[in-house]
Amino acid sequence: MDKITFDDFLNVDIRSGTVISAEPFPEARKPAIKLQVDFGSEIGVKKSSAQITELYTCDGLVGRRLMAVVNFPPRQIGPFMSDVLVLGFPDGEGRIVLASPGDVPNGARLA
Repeated sequence: MDKITFDDFLNVDIRSGTVISAEPFPEARKPAIKLQVDFGSEIGVKKSSAQITELYTCDGLVGRRLMAVVNFPPRQIGPFMSDVLVLGFPDGEGRIVLASPGDVPNGARLA
């Protein structure tokens, strides 16, 4: 694994947010869900596509707290433009478990 500097790390803007809507993304190559996430007044609501269908349902995601990188450039995923990269970890079976920030306000930055 390549080493990075502390300044490289400081350039990655990871924020807390709350899912305000989730819907299926049938056009995606791999099963995915389209999310709208509220990152607070400074950043606002951003969109993301996440391959998290094995552990999460659309209804179960609304209101869920998560973490995302908010300063990557937007990325076209099929017909959908993703604004942020939602973060998660693979479990023992390779299913993605969303990273959760705990009890902090929307838009709180990872320090």
